[in-house]
Amino acid sequence: MANGAMPDLLPYYGGFAALSATESSVNFAVKSLLHPVIVVACLIAALSLCGERLYGSYCLLAVVGFFVTSDMLDSADRRPDYTSALPVGPLMRILGRWSLVVAFLFVLLRVAELGDLIHWRVVATWALLTPVALWAGELLAHKVLFRAGAASQTDPRKAAIFGLTPLGLRLKQRLESDPLLRITVSGFFDERAPERLSPEGLEWLIGRPNELAEYVRRESIGLVYITLPMSPDPRMLDLIASLHDSTVSIYFVPDVMSCDLIQARLDVIGGMPVVAVRESPFYGARSIAKRLSDIALASLAIVLTSPVLLLVALAVRLSSPGPVIFRQRRYGLDGREIMIYKFRSLRVVEDGAAQYTQVTRNDARLTAFGAFIRRTSLDELPQLFNVLAGTLSLVGPRPHAIAVNEQYRKLIPGYMIRHKVKPGITGLAQVNGFRGGDDLSSMSNRIRYDLDYLRNWSLMLDLAILLRTVRLVWRDGKAY
Repeated sequence: MANGAMPDLLPYYGGFAALSATESSVNFAVKSLLHPVIVVACLIAALSLCGERLYGSYCLLAVVGFFVTSDMLDSADRRPDYTSALPVGPLMRILGRWSLVVAFLFVLLRVAELGDLIHWRVVATWALLTPVALWAGELLAHKVLFRAGAASQTDPRKAAIFGLTPLGLRLKQRLESDPLLRITVSGFFDERAPERLSPEGLEWLIGRPNELAEYVRRESIGLVYITLPMSPDPRMLDLIASLHDSTVSIYFVPDVMSCDLIQARLDVIGGMPVVAVRESPFYGARSIAKRLSDIALASLAIVLTSPVLLLVALAVRLSSPGPVIFRQRRYGLDGREIMIYKFRSLRVVEDGAAQYTQVTRNDARLTAFGAFIRRTSLDELPQLFNVLAGTLSLVGPRPHAIAVNEQYRKLIPGYMIRHKVKPGITGLAQVNGFRGGDDLSSMSNRIRYDLDYLRNWSLMLDLAILLRTVRLVWRDGKAY
């Protein structure tokens, strides 16, 4: 995503309209539960085909599969395209995400030493059966809901929008592009002169605010969306009051697009709706999925690299005097201090709390072996234990020394937002060429990618970053 690009918030606005305004409770239930229910049903079917029963480890698979797929398979594409005769695109999307789910569950079973308690033919049958069932389930649900809406005895609901604004135009496009909503927008009302309005929307301008109430009654309008700032302005209050003598539903669409949004979403506190403008992407099932994937993959990486860990530790010890492990305080989640571990690569040990000097090419402080392990990123391997301890994640914004944080938080707007998630061993900035560099330009680009990671997080993005990191390690010209 380009720097400063805004995510599409209109799906979140539907929460203000409750279920009666944007979609029926049936539609909502289907969209929320379709994937996890199919995943569990396919596991039960696989057990039945293999002559097994649901117990112990299989119950764990069912529970973890339910929670992981409720977010992982659904969040990245809320409205897949099923309009073509053979919608292959959604199938490929499901295959990609399901492959990651299976890999994650496989590692989880191995790490938890539950592999001997299950029959792998059950898992294999489940793995092959589920993506086809998910694809067929999505296709069937889409067609059933669409036909049910088309066969309904009621006509599509009519809506009017108060505020011919860019936000109002986007809302109109979103309402009319989803046939399952069955909402048609009759037009816009606005009190401003035509020359002050968006030119592309003038053809849909119906009238002024004092004409809205009569139009609602005459045209049987069922929904009114307000896309102007809501305030105690008498004109706004008069507009709402004029609609009291009707059964129209009124919904306010907050204009927060001028903000630099990070994981914007709706929440409810004691029945009061609030809009999250800047928040961590890790909440609910997402937080569980992120932590479980960190534990599983870090444990596997430690097992696979244990001979390398021992050899590097021995080489560091023999190659130069000093400790094997280098410890440094850095900022972690929510800006709290953490201690990270690396294999020592320098002749000096700087804590980085008061001052920090970036390592440069041919730095005199580097040991001969230290230069090698930095170039190949082997010095980062002890941070896998940070991941198990929960102070780091495998993927996230790279943690900076405290002195670096204190310097750049005053120079780069939004710098501290990167601490809304755990720092990572690797990150989006690093795989896009912004590893190292202690100048303002390099740091600004790094922060831009860190914030994009927060905006667009998914387990698939984490996997892509990990794969790119493995490929980059051996040919990173910026590693020294």
